[in-house]
Amino acid sequence: MGVADGELEELPAEDVALKYKQLWMVEQMFRTAKSLLETRPIYHKRDEPIRGHVFCSFLALMLREELDERLERSRRRFEWEEIVSDLEALEQRVIEHEGKRFSVRSQVQGSCGWVFRAAGVAIPPTVQQLTD
Repeated sequence: MGVADGELEELPAEDVALKYKQLWMVEQMFRTAKSLLETRPIYHKRDEPIRGHVFCSFLALMLREELDERLERSRRRFEWEEIVSDLEALEQRVIEHEGKRFSVRSQVQGSCGWVFRAAGVAIPPTVQQLTD
């Protein structure tokens, strides 16, 4: 619901506070999305890269909003920085041992398990033998 000029004075204080919170959340999501995509600074000179940049930023914003909603439905709340930090700590490596190749994943910590479940993504096995 948008607010036209002059309507702000007519809104209850609770609605005004909610609107400002929503505005702050959108701005925060854009900052985070740009940071996640490592898109600062950007110096586009043509329309195509500008459109691509805006599209990727908007897509990241929508994906984050969807993840936040899914986590909220599962009654879990995490700070975005915590989610990013926990996901960055999750690592997977391919190792060779006695002529066989294995994928080895670090332990899932913090919010990771909840994030994977909320996204509907299976957590990869801790150790898995790879076939060529």
